[in-house]
Amino acid sequence: MDIGKIRKRYIPMSETMFYILLSLREAQHGYAIMQYVKGLTNGRIVLGAGTVYSSIGKLEGDGLIKAVSEENRRKTYIISENGKQILREEAMRIAELSKNSEGLL
Repeated sequence: MDIGKIRKRYIPMSETMFYILLSLREAQHGYAIMQYVKGLTNGRIVLGAGTVYSSIGKLEGDGLIKAVSEENRRKTYIISENGKQILREEAMRIAELSKNSEGLL
C-alpha cells in the first residue's frame, strides 16, 4: 500500500495501534505484545486477545508489520519500515500536542 494511503488510514491512530506498533520494534508474538503493553502502561491498558489479533491482521495486511516466524501455532511479528515511519510520525504528532498544551495543566 502507498505510504500516503497508509498515513491517511493510521494518523491519528488509536492507542491500541500505537502500542502494538511500539511493542513490535522487537519480534514478538501476540501474548508477548499483550504483556509488553500492560507493563509499559503500568496496567492502564490491558489488551484482549481478540483486539490484539484483529489489529495484527489489519497491520499485517497494510504492510506495517510482518510475520517473521511461526512455531507451535505461535506467529512472531516485527514492525516493517513503513510501520516505523508511521509510528515516528504519530509520535511526533503526539509530542506536538503535548508541547502545545504546556501550561494548561
